[in-house]
Amino acid sequence: MSFNFVKEAGKFLCIGRNYVAHIKELNNRTPSQPFFFLKPSSSVLLPKDGPILVPKGVVVHHEVELAVVLNKQLKNLDPETFTAEDALDAIAGYSLAIDLTARNVQDEAKKKGLPWSIGKGFDTFLPLSPFISKSQIPDPYNVQLHLKVNGETRQDDLTNLMIFPVHQIFATMSSIMTLEKGDVILTGTPKGVGKLVPGDHVEAFISVDGKVIPESVIDVEVDQKPGPYEYKET
Repeated sequence: MSFNFVKEAGKFLCIGRNYVAHIKELNNRTPSQPFFFLKPSSSVLLPKDGPILVPKGVVVHHEVELAVVLNKQLKNLDPETFTAEDALDAIAGYSLAIDLTARNVQDEAKKKGLPWSIGKGFDTFLPLSPFISKSQIPDPYNVQLHLKVNGETRQDDLTNLMIFPVHQIFATMSSIMTLEKGDVILTGTPKGVGKLVPGDHVEAFISVDGKVIPESVIDVEVDQKPGPYEYKET
């Protein structure tokens, strides 16, 4: 499937606060049900398409996540009957994603009740690996997520720590908006999020039972974003 999955994606949907330790490190409240936000397709950064770009005045944090790619439309799913097996049947495959966040922009938005779109939507703020087949990830809850900055491990946790499982995520999202074939859904980040600055080197990858999945590897530099934007309080 290569990178065709990105071209076929109508939406990039991201679950927030789906790992307890990550919630604690940001002093957030634990949600009682899944909540999510959208990232634009223009934020996607594919391998060898250049560096992560840090906008002027912005504090950028990395958040490594398992992304799932849908193979069918999902609409108004019944959370009482939609099962984990049903969810697996709806998955075409996977990708490793880094949800980049302009933390100071997001913090201001949360404080003032403003949308998160700017803090999540800058160009290059969604690095993605190539497509990963289902055969390489038979169990989405047995995936080790790794992220290193300048060779130092920042994030390293299993996806079995998710608060909300994938089938509950699908059911909740589908009750709000129709999920289409090709949509990409990020399932949340574990603890260890941290700052990226120009000059950093980021490596992220997935391992299953100790074996690295080659298609999952993201290896990218960090640079300063050109252009007129500079963070100023709204």
